[in-house]
Amino acid sequence: MHYTIIIPLYNRPQEIKELLETLTLQTYKQFDVMVIEDGSKDDAADIVKSFQGKLELTYYVKPNEGQGFTRNFGFERAKGDYFIIFDSDCLIPPDYLETVNNTLTTNWLDMYGGPDAAHSSFTPIQKAISYSMTSSFTTGGIRGNKKNMGGQFHPRSFNMGLSRKVWEKVGGFIITRLGEDIEYSIRVHTAGFKIGLIPDAIVYHKRRTNFTQFYKQLHFFGRARINIYKFFPQQLKAVHFFPAVFTLGLGFTLIANLLQWQIAALCNILLSVYILLIFFHSLTKNKSLKIAFLSIITSLIQLVAYGFGFMQDYWKHVIMKKA
Repeated sequence: MHYTIIIPLYNRPQEIKELLETLTLQTYKQFDVMVIEDGSKDDAADIVKSFQGKLELTYYVKPNEGQGFTRNFGFERAKGDYFIIFDSDCLIPPDYLETVNNTLTTNWLDMYGGPDAAHSSFTPIQKAISYSMTSSFTTGGIRGNKKNMGGQFHPRSFNMGLSRKVWEKVGGFIITRLGEDIEYSIRVHTAGFKIGLIPDAIVYHKRRTNFTQFYKQLHFFGRARINIYKFFPQQLKAVHFFPAVFTLGLGFTLIANLLQWQIAALCNILLSVYILLIFFHSLTKNKSLKIAFLSIITSLIQLVAYGFGFMQDYWKHVIMKKA
């Protein structure tokens, strides 16, 4: 089977260089790569050109539309039997395509998703962010597990594949940002296609490299959950309120301490237990005191940023019913 790998790109030339380098090392060779420059000012034309001859590679430049519609641009031009989507800030293990192909050969999936992990070369902050984004003590249990707390499994577009048949029947993304991958996978599932997780199809996802960027990204994710609600209200589960509840609880704890309320002691104990759970869980996984301490910070940033984004758009679109 031939795969077409589709990579939207926006002002990240160095990231695409690292990603393409990992694709040259794939043990399974039946694939081509499409890099689609989505209105970038800092383009990667010279970098992509340097990989001609090393990869079967095409490069497109188009006006900025966002990642969802840029992937549609790739679907329309892809020649593979199966399409694979990566974010530009991913590194791909050498056996990734071989793992995917072996799985699809023995247990066909019309659409799949894979997990992400931290590469050994990542900075401590990147490893802590990776922990926060995959941990069951944050929203990792909602996002990408086969049996996740948020309902049916939804592949995420940093590591997603779909058959040509899915594209031909369902079409592409109808929103370009704010939860476009979840909305798409719900439509694919509704159309009767088989979707599943390939646990060993791991990518190393760099995500953001500092706390400020990470906060902005997770605030966006919180808003995205409400955007999905606008299309599929039944997909908003109780567990999706957890970051907002945590954020309100954290605010209440701060006020209780400032005003010296008696309940502050209980709030402090609960918060301390939660922080210790994150610390020791991260320490067990990462074998690093520094990353464990940073994981406390990134986990709090993740929940608060997501919580504020969720509450902001919940108030705007659900309570106030604004478009």
